[in-house]
Amino acid sequence: MPSAPSPWWRYAVIYQVYPRSWADADGDGLGDLPGITSRLPHLVELGVDAVWISPFYPSPQRDAGYDVADYRDVDPRFGTLDDFDALIERAHALGLKVIVDLVPNHSSSDHPWFQEALAAAPGSPERARYIFRDGRGPGGDSPPNNWRSKFGGSAWTRITEADGSPGQWYLHLFDESQPDFDWSHAEVRSEFEDILRFWLDRGVDGFRIDVAHGMVKTEGFPDAPDDYDLAVDPTASQPMWDQPAVHDIFRSWRRLVDTYDGDRLLCAEAWVRPDEALARYVRPDECHHSFNFGYLMTPWRAADQRESITRSLEAVRSVGAVQTWVLSNHDVVRHATRLAVPQTTTSVIPGIGPDDPQPDAELGLRRARAATALMLALPGAAYLYQGEELGLPEATTLPPDVRQDPTFWRSDDGDVGRDGCRVPVPWEADRPAFGFNETGATWLPQPAVYGQLSVDRQRGVPDSTFELYRSLLALRRDRGLGRGELSWLGGFGTDVVAFAVVAGGTTTTVLANLGDTPLALPSQLDVLVTSGPARRDLLPDTTVWLDGDLSGTGGISSRA
Repeated sequence: MPSAPSPWWRYAVIYQVYPRSWADADGDGLGDLPGITSRLPHLVELGVDAVWISPFYPSPQRDAGYDVADYRDVDPRFGTLDDFDALIERAHALGLKVIVDLVPNHSSSDHPWFQEALAAAPGSPERARYIFRDGRGPGGDSPPNNWRSKFGGSAWTRITEADGSPGQWYLHLFDESQPDFDWSHAEVRSEFEDILRFWLDRGVDGFRIDVAHGMVKTEGFPDAPDDYDLAVDPTASQPMWDQPAVHDIFRSWRRLVDTYDGDRLLCAEAWVRPDEALARYVRPDECHHSFNFGYLMTPWRAADQRESITRSLEAVRSVGAVQTWVLSNHDVVRHATRLAVPQTTTSVIPGIGPDDPQPDAELGLRRARAATALMLALPGAAYLYQGEELGLPEATTLPPDVRQDPTFWRSDDGDVGRDGCRVPVPWEADRPAFGFNETGATWLPQPAVYGQLSVDRQRGVPDSTFELYRSLLALRRDRGLGRGELSWLGGFGTDVVAFAVVAGGTTTTVLANLGDTPLALPSQLDVLVTSGPARRDLLPDTTVWLDGDLSGTGGISSRA
């Protein structure tokens, strides 16, 4: 009997849309759902399988929608539920799956539950849905422990009780307007299962789960270790991250989504280490995807790339899962800029501001194209972030008065935040706001260079980044690279990442030159696509896909 077809998500390429910044139909400067719907044909032209849409729920927007006040509706700034239904219908008609963001670690402080908690007394059922604790020291004037917010400052904020007296403290691992839920509470678990059903019943094909590693905290809320080393320590050694009981939540969610047809997806945003810890999120009865942030953070150095890829594939192979590759998203500096700075122990860097040294845009784009060509050849699934197919750099010269990221406003170490990767996308060079809308209004200003990189300036131009992405995605699908087996190739020197991917009897050889000198290409294989100029030698910071197998003609092959 023929084998059953693989679920769609197993080898999919999924494109992230940040609603505020993709397309604005009503001209108010903020992107919206009708704008997304109008531009869905772009994703079909590009060649992706699905679209993941960041939060569009009712929210005070203190953290760009990741502070949710109502999980079952659409913020009027983005449209209506009818607009969402129209988006789903149009996407499905075009053959695109739709993934929506779920934010279960915390709500907005405007959420009715939190407002009820503020009005209730200590120890009340209303406060039990969140994490309220008495303070330490005389009068409870010190926070319950030493935990820090990811956005800077303490992770605890003290409230004033209804009678005007100093009250309890509540936990917020992010902004003070984002109080953490208590996931040991049965009502919280039941509520989110109902929220999942609400959107599944509307036709969504899955969920990207925000802060998936932070929903459960160590019992007793002990102080965090003072000597914690973010670069090397297992994430679970921190009492607020990657705790074992979080996996029970995902098992219950997996059972729920499996009752729906169509292979619905769960994707965990879990910033955890080591790779074996990340693999636990994609065990057969948990999530389907978990972003490989270890790979995203890997420097553009050949030895680091080989080690990261090998480790990543081995980790998921142990649980029978696929790896999920990613290079950019709405929380990190775009890789067209990130790869332009000196590559040290990690390629993740804080935001870049106008007073910082400015990156080499030409070098960054060349490396970004090469890195994408390397990533899209790897077995498994992949995620793209809006605008990377245009080679958009980070907006590095945004002045302080336009910035909106709470990371910037809460930072005590000069972190300029994440606004630079969230600037509206350019569609048409000679239109207002580069085609983002008809009025020219934008919630963040667009750099002038974005006009030169707009979709209409790149469509049909053979060497453009947009056409490179289209070629890579078409070849990836045609040659089955996502479902292939990777074998490393030797004999090309320490500065070259060389491997073959075999899928369905077809072999694709991939060479990425991360060194300083050109590499002579094997004459016996034809070039399928290259991230740089088409030549018989491979220039530095360039990746090429070749048609055929080199294992018997030079290098030594070893399975990853």
